[in-house]
Amino acid sequence: MQVRRFTCADTSCGRQTFVEQVPGLTRRHAQRTDRLRSALAEVGLALAGRAGARLADVFGISVSRSTVLRLVDAMPDPQPPSPRVVGIDEYAMRKGRVYGTVLVDVETRRPVDLLPDREATTVAAWLAESPGIEVVCRDRAPFFAEGASAGAPTAVQVADRFHLWRNLGEAAERCVSRHWPCLRTPFAVPGSESVTTPPAPEAGASPWPKGHRSAGRTREKHAIVHGMLGEGHSRRAVARELRMTYRTVQRLADAATPEDLFQGQWQNRRTKLDDLKLYLHERWAEGCTNAWTLWKEIRTHGYAGGYGAVRAYLRPFRDAVPGGRPPSPRTVASWILPHPDALPEKEWLKLKSVLAGCPNWTPSPGTSAPSGRCSPSSRENGSPNGPRRSELTTYPACTPSSTASNATSQPSLPA
Repeated sequence: MQVRRFTCADTSCGRQTFVEQVPGLTRRHAQRTDRLRSALAEVGLALAGRAGARLADVFGISVSRSTVLRLVDAMPDPQPPSPRVVGIDEYAMRKGRVYGTVLVDVETRRPVDLLPDREATTVAAWLAESPGIEVVCRDRAPFFAEGASAGAPTAVQVADRFHLWRNLGEAAERCVSRHWPCLRTPFAVPGSESVTTPPAPEAGASPWPKGHRSAGRTREKHAIVHGMLGEGHSRRAVARELRMTYRTVQRLADAATPEDLFQGQWQNRRTKLDDLKLYLHERWAEGCTNAWTLWKEIRTHGYAGGYGAVRAYLRPFRDAVPGGRPPSPRTVASWILPHPDALPEKEWLKLKSVLAGCPNWTPSPGTSAPSGRCSPSSRENGSPNGPRRSELTTYPACTPSSTASNATSQPSLPA
């Protein structure tokens, strides 16, 4: 290839000669052609750093990893097409302190731009520069509503499904929170046991702790060894068959019961709480179930231990109560929001018990399940002792002011 070299006739010019460049092939001060630069840039986009340099070496191009990264950085940023449906939401650069705005192309599901703040003027300025926007999908924040109205007055503003469901869940949780005294009262789930307090440990019971990692295995070995000895096998034959040492088989055979194999390291050691366990049982039966209160009481009786030991000792008592701890408002709201047929049997039985235990929750026609979603064919019958799932298609009534607290200050958005 031949190129022309030009000479400048002006003696005051700092450049004496100029070399002709071939468009699309060469450029000034370049060590590679444009085709080679594009090829290395594509390699860097696929595998940056050392991996890209190794792949380029396979193609016969010897470059360093820094060169590959430098070529990738020199590429111009891709210009995304102007979105038709844009999603606007906030993101946290420092949660609770600094927030920005993220704009997403809803149709391609790819981010379009990041704004440094979430002010209405910033959002309006960005929307004004994109005249092709037809739909703005946003949450119910007032600054996003003002920015969308000012920057894209002709665009249709809608709320996405995530924020609609989130607002509905928050409204349901606030509604349930107003009936918190009803939730604190114990309720019985059909089919649950009626035991309210675990039995106190019997005197003289097996000292072997239940659930010990070695207790069950040792009991099984003891039964197998005695069974084989009862069939007429010798101890050495049992040791060969079970692949045990003779001394282990002898120790198992000499023990009449597994409790005889009990070792001192497995014995329940005496604790500071032993003398006050009877008092805890009596106070629990009287209705005092607060571990902190009981810990304060036994400290006046001479208990010098910590609160954690009392809480751990009372945990089996609490787990034995029918229904366990009272459900939180968020838990009850999670039972109310899904379709009744989508709830597990245990949860919709609890929901039925909660609704029956609160007289302030009365079914109303306006709070029933959406029509068309709960057809008679999709409703299943529950257990013989429990209610039908079709009975759970009606939810507790909430006042309009509680369910529309967010919507009162915002313009109504089509779903």
